[in-house]
Amino acid sequence: MSRATPQMHDFAERLIAYESKRTKAFAPPIPVAFQVCGKLRPHLATLMGKAGFGALLSRALALAAVEAPGLRAVQVQADGSLVIAGATEGAAKVGDGGVHLLAQLLGLLEAFIGENLTLRMLREVWPKLFLSELYFRNEDQK
Repeated sequence: MSRATPQMHDFAERLIAYESKRTKAFAPPIPVAFQVCGKLRPHLATLMGKAGFGALLSRALALAAVEAPGLRAVQVQADGSLVIAGATEGAAKVGDGGVHLLAQLLGLLEAFIGENLTLRMLREVWPKLFLSELYFRNEDQK
C-alpha cells in the first residue's frame, strides 16, 4: 500500500530540484534522490538506528519499485546507502524513480512518527528550504 500522497510527490520533486541546484557543480554519478536519502540517513539512524533506517528505506524502495520498475536494480546496503547494480547504465534505469522513492520514504516516515516530527526533521536537514506551506495530506484527509 502506497503511503505517498500527491503532495509528497510534489515535495519530493521540490527537494530533489533544490538539492540538484546545490550539487550541480560537483555532479556526482549517483542520482540526486539517493543523495537526499543519504542526508536523511544520520537523522533517521539517530531516531531508529541503522537497521531501522535500512528497513524503512528497503520498504520505501519496494513500494516505489511498483511505480518505477527501474528501481528494482537498486539495493539498500547494510549502512543504509543505496547502490545501483550495473552502476553506469543503472543510473539511467532509475530515471524518475528517485521521486517515487523519496515520496514513499516520506510517506512511511510520516506514518511512523507523524507529520509534525517529519517536518521538523526536514527543517533540520534543509533549514533554507521553504517548508511552511507543506502539508503531506489533502485538507479533506486531515
